[in-house]
Amino acid sequence: MSYRRLSATNRVDLKLILPVFCLLVIGLLAVFVAASLDHSGRAIEMVLQQGAWILLGILLAFLVMRFDTPFLWKATPFLYSLGLALMVLPLVYYNPNLVAATGAKNWVALSGQSLFQPSEFMKISYILMMSYVIVRFQTKHETATLKTDCWLLLQLFLVTIPVMALLRLQGDLGTALVFLAIFAGLTLLSGVSWRLILPVVGLVALLLIGFILVFSREEGRIFLYDLGVDTYQLNRISGWLDPFENAQTTTFQQAQSLIAIGSAGLWGKGFQVSDVHVPVRESDMIFTVIAENFGFLGGAILISLYMILIYRMIRVTIASNNRFYTFISTGFIMMLLFHVLENIGAATGLLPLTGIPLPFISQGGSSIISNLIGIGLLLSMHYQNVLKEEEKQMRGVRKHSFIVEKL
Repeated sequence: MSYRRLSATNRVDLKLILPVFCLLVIGLLAVFVAASLDHSGRAIEMVLQQGAWILLGILLAFLVMRFDTPFLWKATPFLYSLGLALMVLPLVYYNPNLVAATGAKNWVALSGQSLFQPSEFMKISYILMMSYVIVRFQTKHETATLKTDCWLLLQLFLVTIPVMALLRLQGDLGTALVFLAIFAGLTLLSGVSWRLILPVVGLVALLLIGFILVFSREEGRIFLYDLGVDTYQLNRISGWLDPFENAQTTTFQQAQSLIAIGSAGLWGKGFQVSDVHVPVRESDMIFTVIAENFGFLGGAILISLYMILIYRMIRVTIASNNRFYTFISTGFIMMLLFHVLENIGAATGLLPLTGIPLPFISQGGSSIISNLIGIGLLLSMHYQNVLKEEEKQMRGVRKHSFIVEKL
């Protein structure tokens, strides 16, 4: 009985890589179209820059793929601490012009040049740390009770509060919602009792209803502003509720997005064709480029690729017997799902604008690299699964050989 050990290449999950590759190619084409329309002199430069970020992200993804569980476990507290330290930088080193335009100090900038967005990398560190806390807690408390669930929630809150506090100081509500989505997904998977979850869900629902009722009145909006809600956030909510009320001023981006998508029809207007100007369409509003050029069909293909990717990620997660990796993949899936739903939902008017990029598509190095590192973690899960199967087969071959020799 013989056994041939697989090469490192054969341990790579190509079914996971294929949809990511397709999304990256679509992203490059979409960035080229957006840049050629709005930054005609810099289109090639922006595409090459995006390509460089993709290459760096791919290198990091394959590096992360080789990480084993013990290394990742030991590195997680350090990565979380590093992520928090990096998130302090935008509060000191920021671009005043960018802050005036977006209302958020979420980019590190030097000499007026934006460098990177630390919160994008913090998403990965946060997923790792949340998974670390849950697995460590469950290892110590094999039997779950209401008391242990409360202690677990307390520890998860202690991990989350510093992140949310820094995001509040940065004024980045959109990214804060991503972290809340990750928190919700991992909390549900951790098995916390519904007796604790349902009251929280009910309270959040009541707060949302109350917020909308208050916001619907002029004096209510003034009250919210006095409470500390930023003007740009109030404008985005107004744009969501009625995008054409102030279509030439505060809700211009939302209104133009709806016009661009609605005017494309089933097949779109054709590659690199646009007669509707949408601000910042190379990043936050990249879906309008795909929809306007390729219509409903192009948008449906894009969403299908995301569904295929998430389906493959779920399959890899189910195949794994590693609890730590299971929580990591769940957190990343929640992050990816929220990004896709919020970005496309905002572009189509279903949800308020939050400035969240479309994964693997939007222009921007921080988002691309962070998402590819997340893919690297999923590739690592598959890689470790294959290695375990190889070890089992090797033990079977050795046992068989030993029995034959004895006979």
